[in-house]
Amino acid sequence: MIKKSLFYILPLVLASVGLRAKTTVLTAPQMLDVVSGEIKHSPVIKIEDGIITGLLFDNHYSPSSDLTHIDLPDTTLLPGLMDMHVHLTYSPYSFGYSSLALSVPRRAIYGVQHAKDTLLAGFTTIRNVGAAGYSDVALRDAINDGDILGPRMLVSGPALGITGGHCDNNLLPSEYQVTASGIADGPWAAVQKVREVVKYSADLVKLCATGGVFSKGTKVGAQQYSLEEMKAIVEEAHRKGIKVAAHAHGTQGIKAAIKAGVDSIEHASFLDEETIKLAKQMGTFFTMDIYATDYILSESLKNGALPESIEKEKMTGKRQRQSFARAVQNGVSVTFGTDAAIFPHGNNAKQFNVMTENGMSPLQAIQSATVVSAELIAKEKQLGQIKKGYFADIIGVKHNPLENIQTLENVHFVMKAGKTVKNESKNKNNGVKL
Repeated sequence: MIKKSLFYILPLVLASVGLRAKTTVLTAPQMLDVVSGEIKHSPVIKIEDGIITGLLFDNHYSPSSDLTHIDLPDTTLLPGLMDMHVHLTYSPYSFGYSSLALSVPRRAIYGVQHAKDTLLAGFTTIRNVGAAGYSDVALRDAINDGDILGPRMLVSGPALGITGGHCDNNLLPSEYQVTASGIADGPWAAVQKVREVVKYSADLVKLCATGGVFSKGTKVGAQQYSLEEMKAIVEEAHRKGIKVAAHAHGTQGIKAAIKAGVDSIEHASFLDEETIKLAKQMGTFFTMDIYATDYILSESLKNGALPESIEKEKMTGKRQRQSFARAVQNGVSVTFGTDAAIFPHGNNAKQFNVMTENGMSPLQAIQSATVVSAELIAKEKQLGQIKKGYFADIIGVKHNPLENIQTLENVHFVMKAGKTVKNESKNKNNGVKL
């Protein structure tokens, strides 16, 4: 009773001392506790200045007149989702040579719409791992300043890679002398490049440890950066207080990146038992985009992808899903990451169903996009749960996602940091001051 009384009285106390907070109360029939997996009934969530300041479960709750009340009937609430591998400034309709027509300003403009699509799909936090010309930095800053609508972003700026590697631009002949801005060969050049991306306000570093599917002339499984180069990158990034994500498909490249101390392996397609043990030993996260293969094999060629990219995906996609199942079975920390831009932005949640078809329980899949991702970005005490003291990043769906994981593909309510950005509830009294 004391806890409940404080819940009701606090706004009046604040008002009496001139510290009246902007208070919203959010109610719904049920809420998923993503840690325990328990469905909790009649949540009453109090939000002040973007932070959850109270959480009760009371089916007799009646809001007071000084609160803004949002009631969501027929709704299950859960924390805002996270995607740890997206490219908001890339277009899913401009692969291969057609991508050469896109300037950095054009990519940034694409990013404005893609950021909105991603947020409205229920993804309130993302990592943008690779963008030309620091277009992702500009996008993040515009969102943070309230100029545009989008998720909370952690960004890498240009990805670091070797000359002629996956993160270079290999589409034009030598007379054009085109090199991607993140290219650095040798440990000291790589260290300088880390310092550069930090200078221009990146939140993390991305390096390319192996070849890739969508790069011209690279072998998808072949290691590119040497262990010495990767160690230099990781040591400098960690010295700067930022984390490192390593694009790595092939087994040897994955092992080298883990030994170098990277924080996450992106894709992780060709795993063996030794690599899985090493990842667990080092506490390395895997971010595995196992939905993308469906779109690549059905749509990407018509959107400009090189024929060699389709062939590489044919040899990679199935194996990646097998590796995903092995990683899950062996208890590796797997975060939710989709490589959105390979497929249209806003369709990120389609991966949940593929994850449950390949070894994860529905709860594990949801945890990968909430508490596990929050741990990767060192925000586990601020994001990933509906809990007192956490950011009010909350979404609503029509069904219990533990019983129907595909309900996450149709989010009808989105709140980011206490601000409602989407509400399709039929309740006409939502968000009114009572």
